[in-house]
Amino acid sequence: MTSRRHFLATSAAAVAALSAPSILPRRAEAQQANWEAWDRQVTPVPYDPESSNPWNLHPRFLPHRVQANLDLRPGDIHVDAVARYLYHIEEGGTAMRYGVAIGRDDLYQPGVFTVGRKAQWPQWTPTASMIERDPHYAEWAGGMPGGPENPLGARALYLYAGNRDTYLRIHGTPQPWSVGYRASSGCVRMVMRHIMDLYDNVEVGSTVHLYPAEQRSYTG
Repeated sequence: MTSRRHFLATSAAAVAALSAPSILPRRAEAQQANWEAWDRQVTPVPYDPESSNPWNLHPRFLPHRVQANLDLRPGDIHVDAVARYLYHIEEGGTAMRYGVAIGRDDLYQPGVFTVGRKAQWPQWTPTASMIERDPHYAEWAGGMPGGPENPLGARALYLYAGNRDTYLRIHGTPQPWSVGYRASSGCVRMVMRHIMDLYDNVEVGSTVHLYPAEQRSYTG
C-alpha cells in the first residue's frame, strides 16, 4: 500500500523534475539578452567599419579590404606583427585587414596555430605566469565573468597547437587605444566591434599565422 509520505515525496520529485529544466532556458535567455545589450554598448551608432572611429585610432587601423597574394588560403588568418595588422583571407584574392595590438616585450609568440574554439563575451582567467608578472590579477584567479570590462572583450578566438590550448587568443579589448602597440600579455587584441565582425566570418579549425615581430609578411 502506498503511504501518504511516499505519495508526497514522489509528487514533490515529479514537480521538481518538471520545473527544473525550465530554469536552463531562462538562464540562456538572460545571458543572450546580456550579450545583445553589451554588443549594442560597444557598437558606434551609426556604424560603418571603414569610417567609424570613436576610438581615435590611426585611420590605417580601421578595417579595410585589400588585395592578398593569390596563393593564400581563404579562411586563414595572418597577423603581421610589425605593421600591427591582422588579415582574414577571403575568396577571390582579397583580405579584410584590421589593426591589432600584440604582446608586449617578449610575450608575443609567433607560430602557426588553429582556431580551437570561439566564444562570445567569454570568461577570462589569468594564467599563473600572468599573475606572477602582474600580482593584481590574483583577484581574478578564479575567473572574471564576461562583460564590457573583461580583458577578452566581446569575442575571442582560442588558438590551439594540435589539441593543446596555447592560452593565446585573438580577442576584443576594453582598451582600444592599445591597438597599434605592444600592449598585451601575449594575445592579439582588437577593437571590440572589429573582433565582432571578424568572429562571424571565422570558422573553428581555421589556421592562424602569427609572424615574427621582426619581419613583414605578404599582402598589401
